[in-house]
Amino acid sequence: METRQQRKAAAQGAGPGDARSSASLLEGTDRETLLNYYYQMVLIRYFEEKAGEMYTRARIGGYCHLNLGEEATVVGFCAGLEPDDYVYTNYREHGYAICRGISPAVVMAELFGKKTGCSLGRGGSMHLFDIKRRFMGGYGIVGGQLPLAVGAAFALAYRGAREIVACQMGDGTTNGGPFHESLNLAKLYRLPVVFLIVNNQYGMGTRVDQGSAVPDLYRKACAYDMRSERVDGTDVLAVLEAVRTAARIAREEREPSLIEAVSYRFRGHSVVDPDRYRPEEEVRRWRERDPILLYAARLKEAGLMDDAKRQELEARAQQEVEEAVRFAEESEFPSVDELYDFVYAGEGGR
Repeated sequence: METRQQRKAAAQGAGPGDARSSASLLEGTDRETLLNYYYQMVLIRYFEEKAGEMYTRARIGGYCHLNLGEEATVVGFCAGLEPDDYVYTNYREHGYAICRGISPAVVMAELFGKKTGCSLGRGGSMHLFDIKRRFMGGYGIVGGQLPLAVGAAFALAYRGAREIVACQMGDGTTNGGPFHESLNLAKLYRLPVVFLIVNNQYGMGTRVDQGSAVPDLYRKACAYDMRSERVDGTDVLAVLEAVRTAARIAREEREPSLIEAVSYRFRGHSVVDPDRYRPEEEVRRWRERDPILLYAARLKEAGLMDDAKRQELEARAQQEVEEAVRFAEESEFPSVDELYDFVYAGEGGR
């Protein structure tokens, strides 16, 4: 019988080496696509660093959670889906919104509370939304997105539609009722949904093994006879392959899947978290596995990106982020006269 001490040791040893990685660059993927994954990763990195800076300068208010360190998981997740698929996320969703096609300028404007933002300045960091891109929002309540994602998947199945639903969540979500209820219904009704757990090792300040009786989170799906796997969340191509496979199964076989991406956030839970609860050695060890540096090395080794090309892509990403800040700064706040607009959905929604 496995003891809690054994489970704790397993969780503390859990890292990219314990999860499925992509052994080589994807066959049949052209150079520009592979380079674009790198560009998206560095774009998210610069965007999130700038968002943290803007928060300290009081340009951004409320809660703000960053994807720093999780760039490979974010890009791989989005790249494994099709444009018409529906995406539900939690409150750490800036990178997902950008990868689904919402421009960094519009996302930044939303963080600033401006009317040019994707939620017209009414949602802020935790409630990005774009129905045209089928980005169905970030949700501030832990696990709040899962029942909605399952409901959307039920509607798609009822209509016989080809699209699927992809639902991202944090590791702490797996300990709540909505997680278990949603997985149960998804399997019971054979719904076209892919669940992604971003296991960044901590639910706020609590280690996974201290908050979950089963620290190997992908194993929780076995209670519902659901297909599941653990992947290296620092490997963008491993995440992409896992999501692409799960999406195909959801689309063609109408079966749900669960993926656990083992990742690590480089900063505290939110921008105001001093992050004093994590051992310095642990943080150092994970920072050595910076997903951007790892992917850059693979591209260089394969002869697909030299130093000049890398600098070009990074400079372009930095410029795009600076332009996003400028757009947000110059945009207007919503008028007080519009305070009660959109309290109820209008015809056709938005």
